[in-house]
Formats: sequence, structure tokens, C-alpha cells
Amino acid sequence: MPSPLLSIRDLRVDFDTDAGTVPAVRGVDLEVEAGQTVALVGESGSGKSVTALSVMRLMSGRVSGGRIDFRGKDLASLSEPEMRRVRGGQIGMIFQEPMTSLNPVFKVGRQIEEVLALHQQLGPAAARAQALELLERVGIPSPEARLDQYPHELSGGMKQRVMIAIAIACRPALLIADEPTTALDVTIQAQIMVLLRTLQRELGMAVLLITHDLGVVAHFAERVNVMYAGKIVEHGSVRDIFKRPAHPYTRALLGALPDPSVRAQRLEAIPGRVPSPAQLPAGCAFCARCKHAFEPCPDRLPPLFEVEAGHRAACWLHDAAPRGSC
Repeated sequence: MPSPLLSIRDLRVDFDTDAGTVPAVRGVDLEVEAGQTVALVGESGSGKSVTALSVMRLMSGRVSGGRIDFRGKDLASLSEPEMRRVRGGQIGMIFQEPMTSLNPVFKVGRQIEEVLALHQQLGPAAARAQALELLERVGIPSPEARLDQYPHELSGGMKQRVMIAIAIACRPALLIADEPTTALDVTIQAQIMVLLRTLQRELGMAVLLITHDLGVVAHFAERVNVMYAGKIVEHGSVRDIFKRPAHPYTRALLGALPDPSVRAQRLEAIPGRVPSPAQLPAGCAFCARCKHAFEPCPDRLPPLFEVEAGHRAACWLHDAAPRGSC
């Protein structure tokens, strides 16, 4: 069986603050196969973006443990010049805020051409021609004119398309899409996700999709990792997660989704709030908000139990001898 394209094992990322060391990512395991779309889901502050930035070695925190392998190589062991060849060349990333991710003082064309010059050693004329082709590919109207415009002259949707053009410029094997539809209206969100799927098929890329939008996950992902308070609490196929959710947090997230077929409905709310990373309990971080909590939950951290083949959940309800029912 071939090795996964991306393999993250027991990743731990800490931030040093005035209040002490704060764990943002606490032992994350995650795999992405070649050509596959894997979603990393969770509410704000769960550690999704820190995990993605750790892959790119762009986060301000400190990796305190674990390993990140890409194509069989440990990214942490690469020198910075070697990592620069991977970053943008073999792994592309769409950052969360297109409005702030593009450099406001450079024209759009120059920002795309810079990537092509760095990774493909193209001259100015060839880089410009390739940049024009990329803008056409991502569906930007009048691409010749857009090359010579500054980011502030573009709409939010066009900025996001420029970000995608930069991310796919070197035909990466893996594309990390961090909240690619944030701050866009619903119609543009759908267009961006359809564009990403089309580009993925054309280029044969794997996609690590980071989002809190379960509707996007249901339509575009193959496998799902649900993250809460810095840990993966459930992972499985899209069908597993949406049809047979096994962790109380996943069930609560799905319970909060509106049903389009029901005209008037009362949505479920998850009681309480996410614990501070600086004050996490010894056991399950969701324990205080969970109606199924019982004796081991506050004091013992649950491992990922196998619910069925390829479907695992970090909940004591799935222990071999559980108390209570899930």
C-alpha cells in the first residue's frame, strides 16, 4: 500500500505567552492521500489553521512534538531553502483572508509572476504569459487588464481567484485551502468551491480543506476530521460523519444545522463554551458541554476508539465496556 502524500503524526504546537505555555494543537494525527479531498472541521479557535500553517512552517507558534511527512520527507528536517522549494512549489496554500493575503503595493500580475520566477525560473515575458493563462483558468474576466491592477481594485471574489491562481501556479501535489470561502457571499462561495473541484480534477491535486462550513464539507470532501480544542475528536468518511456521527460534539454540530425541508424549526444550541487553551481539563475538553458525560470523562483523556472500519471517535462511550449508550 503506498504511503500517504501527507502524514501528520502526534503534532503538538505551543504558544509561549505572558500567562505561560498554551497548547494550540495537542497530538493531531491526519493523513491525505494523493488526489484526495480531506476536510478539517471545527469552530473558530479549535486549531485548524495552526495545523495547516505548521505544514507550511509559517506559524508563529512552536512545534513541540510530532512529525509532518510530505512525500516521505519530514518537513521539520528540511533547511529553509529546501522548505521554500516545497512551499509554493509542491504545496500550495489559499490563505483565510484574500483581502489581506495579497500585497497591496504590488500589481496582481507581479505577485503571480514572482511565484513562477522563483519556482520555475521563468523569464519576465514567459512568466507574464503564464500569469495571464492562470487568470483565465480561474475564471477572471478581462484577465489582461487584471494583471495590471492592484488588489484593492478587485472584488472579494476576484481576489480569492487571484489567490487560487497563485496557489496552483506550480501545479502543486497538495493544495491547502484555509477557509477559502470566508467573507464571500453565498453565490460566490459556490463558484469558488466548484472552481477548486474542477482544478483539482484537472491537475490531480490532493486538497486539505479547512472550514467550519459543514455544507461545503458534505459536497466536496471525501474524508472528514472533526477538531475540538486542539485535538481530532472524530474522523471518517463523509458518509460516516453525516449519517452515523459517533462523537457528541459532531452530533451537536450537525444538530445545529437548519433543515431546508422544514419551514419552521428550532435549532439545537451547544451549551457552554469552548474552554480556554490555557485552562483545559485533564480529560475530555468537551466534557463540560456534553450531556453524555460520565465518570472517566473529566479526568481521563479518551483515545480514538474505532467505531467501525475507518471511522474513529475520541469518546469514552466507545470504550470496550462503556457506561451509558451513545
